[in-house]
Amino acid sequence: MTTGYIPTLAQVDELHRKIAQSQAAYDLIHGHCVVVADIARRMARRQNALFTRRCTLPDDAPEKAGDFGLRLTQDGNGSESFGILRIPSVPSSDGLTGGTVPPRLIDEHLVVIGGLLHDIGTYFLLKQDGSDGGPLKFDGPNYVRHGLKGYEYLLNEGVDESIAQFARNHTGVGLTKETVESQGLPLPPADYVPMNLEQEVVMVADKYNSKSIPPKFLTAEAYTRKAARFGESNRREWLRLLERYGVLDVTPLAEQYHMRIAE
Repeated sequence: MTTGYIPTLAQVDELHRKIAQSQAAYDLIHGHCVVVADIARRMARRQNALFTRRCTLPDDAPEKAGDFGLRLTQDGNGSESFGILRIPSVPSSDGLTGGTVPPRLIDEHLVVIGGLLHDIGTYFLLKQDGSDGGPLKFDGPNYVRHGLKGYEYLLNEGVDESIAQFARNHTGVGLTKETVESQGLPLPPADYVPMNLEQEVVMVADKYNSKSIPPKFLTAEAYTRKAARFGESNRREWLRLLERYGVLDVTPLAEQYHMRIAE
């Protein structure tokens, strides 16, 4: 049941500007959300193309089996890259290679609006917000709270629960209640995981771009290493998500948005 409103693009911008403490804060956080919405739209479009072609794919196509045999390999210089043991039946599109046929079509509009608002809670976690002309700095120890803060802000502004959940449920590859408790995270014990495909798409898209200063893109390989720092189960879950949604080539995006790449 809809209990709030679904923001238009103009209303999304108003929600950001209402709490942005400085132009620098707006540029960093809103800019990141724009990038993530772009990636999420590409991922949703790829998924919908796979769904549309599901009846014409061979029964043994990796897009149906969900197993491309993704493997990290190293070259002579120690650089890592993903290799795909099973060649996709569907050619790459929108910078994405691979991906598994989803159980249903994904709402591309919802994905874009959710992507544009997913990180809105990070304004509340700025230790230095740029209002004095100084550099931006996030409150590291409490940063994990930004999803919940964004969720609460959106609900208080009358935004529908279905949109507010994009903020709540996008951190990492999904925060479980067990993780919150075992790691002593500064969050109420609960599951903070995607509730539907649209939220999962935005969560994955978010991993390809960082609000570091200056902001940067991360390759799938780079985020694999980052996920591994939080445990083997985290790394495995990221690899599962890559099998589901495909591997994104961030090079054209980095050129489009004039950002560096962490490989």
